[in-house]
Amino acid sequence: MQTPPVTVVVPTHNRPELMQKAVQSVLSQDYAGDIEVIVVFDACDVALPKIPVADRRSLRGIPNERTRGLAGGRNTGIMNASSEFIASLDDDDYWFADKLTEQMRLMQQNPQTYLVGSAMLVERGEATHERLVPVDVVHHDQLLHDRMAGLHSSSFLFRRSALVDKIGLIDEDLPASYGEDYDVLLRTAKLSPILVVNKPLLTVRWSGQSYFFGKWLTYADGLSYLLDKHPEFTKHKKSHSRINSQIAFALAAGKEHASARRMALKALKDNPLNIKAALALAIGCHLLSAAWVIKTVQRMGKGI
Repeated sequence: MQTPPVTVVVPTHNRPELMQKAVQSVLSQDYAGDIEVIVVFDACDVALPKIPVADRRSLRGIPNERTRGLAGGRNTGIMNASSEFIASLDDDDYWFADKLTEQMRLMQQNPQTYLVGSAMLVERGEATHERLVPVDVVHHDQLLHDRMAGLHSSSFLFRRSALVDKIGLIDEDLPASYGEDYDVLLRTAKLSPILVVNKPLLTVRWSGQSYFFGKWLTYADGLSYLLDKHPEFTKHKKSHSRINSQIAFALAAGKEHASARRMALKALKDNPLNIKAALALAIGCHLLSAAWVIKTVQRMGKGI
């Protein structure tokens, strides 16, 4: 099987130690083809780590030329990439050595596929949890019903031509770029099923160092934007209830209690069994602490 070149885009902002580990995990891939690593420095000086770069590997740093934030950083890298296959990696995550080999094998076996993802490990400091994806082939309707959190942006491997010409670049209008990965999954799955290597090929850090950690009202804004952008959510009561409950919980955790209660009741109207909506309502009514709920859920290796 051929081993065509791959470009890996690593957006970063003032996290040199974490970024170095991320970059090293790409340069250390066992993939036999060429790998180009583009580190995109967002609102900070271009400063590449001093690490060895072997044959068939290259490393360069460029400033973010577009909207500040993750979406603009990713798009800057995509537009500067020299390869047809392009992968993304957040600067606080890292890959296992066989990540690209496994995904490129599946991509080449399925020439009509635009995106291949993988499962992951979630690292929370004191504990690590495996996050598989519920299915090996992901369709659009399934993503409306389930975000499939195991499909993380740091696992994505795209055909660049499909991303640029058919799917469209990462949406830079999303508030603070929150939910840009879910948005591109939905847009991709409309055009072609997403394939998954359903074993962990990377580690994702869930900690206070995340760009979005604890920014609850940003979550609410991003999710509301996605709801408006993808009207298909409103065609399925459970899907509509799910995203409304996420907005409700974010509002409740952000202490916008009245808005949280209204959104939670809306979600419960569509699905009376929606537990997240019930939790948001309880927090909005001051019956539960958002911090306690979040900590309990994260202890089980899940996100809220």
